[in-house]
Amino acid sequence: MKFTYPAVFKKTEQGSFEGYFPDLAMCRVTGDSLDDAIRNAIEAEREWISLELEEEDAELPAITDPEDIDAAQDEIVRSIGVNIRFFEGWDE
Repeated sequence: MKFTYPAVFKKTEQGSFEGYFPDLAMCRVTGDSLDDAIRNAIEAEREWISLELEEEDAELPAITDPEDIDAAQDEIVRSIGVNIRFFEGWDE
């Protein structure tokens, strides 16, 4: 199943990038470049969702439309999609 949540990235004073997912509590990433931060965001999103789905009463948060994110001028919003395979027995 594919999940796509928006992430917000910003270049730091040191030249690296940091980012976060507005919809995924405490899901933050860093990277030496924007590409690195996006790759790390993909893995962080996959891990966050996988852990949440392990909970008995799992409910994933609603997905904010990237257009609705009030990003600062120096922030970059990207939709980050991940595919997660469910174990046998899940309906997709």
